[in-house]
Amino acid sequence: MVYRDFKGLKLSGLGLGMMRLPVIDGNDAVVDEAVAEEMIAYAYEHGINYFDTAWGYHNGNSELAAGKFLSKYPRESFYLATKFPGYDTSNMPKVKEIFEEQLVKCKTPYFDFYLLHNVYEGNIDEYLNPEYGIMDYLLEQKKLGRIKHLGFSAHGGMDVIKRFLDAYGRHMEFCQLQINYMDWHFQNAREKAELMRKAGIPVWVMEPLRGGKLASAPEDMEKKLKELRPDESIPAWAFRFLQTVPGVTMVLSGMSDMEQLRENIGIWAGEKPLAESEYETLLELADEETKKSGVPCTACHYCTSHCAKELPIPELIALYNEHKLTGGGFIAPMAVASMAEEKRPANCIACRQCEKVCPQQIRISEVMKDFSGMIRM
Repeated sequence: MVYRDFKGLKLSGLGLGMMRLPVIDGNDAVVDEAVAEEMIAYAYEHGINYFDTAWGYHNGNSELAAGKFLSKYPRESFYLATKFPGYDTSNMPKVKEIFEEQLVKCKTPYFDFYLLHNVYEGNIDEYLNPEYGIMDYLLEQKKLGRIKHLGFSAHGGMDVIKRFLDAYGRHMEFCQLQINYMDWHFQNAREKAELMRKAGIPVWVMEPLRGGKLASAPEDMEKKLKELRPDESIPAWAFRFLQTVPGVTMVLSGMSDMEQLRENIGIWAGEKPLAESEYETLLELADEETKKSGVPCTACHYCTSHCAKELPIPELIALYNEHKLTGGGFIAPMAVASMAEEKRPANCIACRQCEKVCPQQIRISEVMKDFSGMIRM
């Protein structure tokens, strides 16, 4: 297992994300405890020492599984991370109540790593509101030794992350971001990683395989990658990419079965970062794939001055593209829900005035109709 240095600690380069534990009959709330216990034991015995859970994972049952199975091992032999669930703004006044319950659920006197969960457009104002006392409380728990290291995760845009850093950056020891070679340009992951590097904040990676989407590749893309590294699996390319990105300390993978776990641990037996030519080729191929799946908007903004409803059309198209490429997911619906109701795609009246000035000749009204139906909002 590859290990990374973090403030005198040796963290396994690969961490076990506990968001996608095996479940029974497809019910995300019912963890298959027998298989989960086997996976946690295998991970622990094969060098993984970082385990990441959260209040909302598996409808609250991920933390219970973490407590039940990790408590069998000496507490100082592994690192446990969980998060304050600020993605649901109704939780903002409950930081003390939730934190105390998390300690009980996880059967631990302290958390090695604790995060403010999912900073984004829809909750940034609440996270920054001093009336809730969230940061004051968490810093107090850190003084008491019940939190060893404090950080945050973010799905928001650059402006949101900058606002958060301006307010709390001095307290943040690490940041968890969605980074993978498909999102390096598509989701501005490169800019976010660079922002953290400049701020001196180590990066934890979530969604390295984009929810499993990067475990395989289109035939032509796979052929080109095999020409570069004949013995490298397609999932390995995603991890080798992250081994190449400066500032990445921890890569979390939400593995759902023993096969995935064994394969990923095998990949992390050593470091094989990409050569410059491999790195550039991989990103070129990724950009080609995102273009195939998405609408070719260049964000020129000609459309916005002709929109009768003043919709943020380029922003909506970017979210539409993300949703199409991902095949669903929560990011686009979450972002749209954070917008004022009058700015959402359903408000398009199909007047087509925007289409008359679009250099890419995008049928914007059809995109807005399709997007509105996809997210049902």
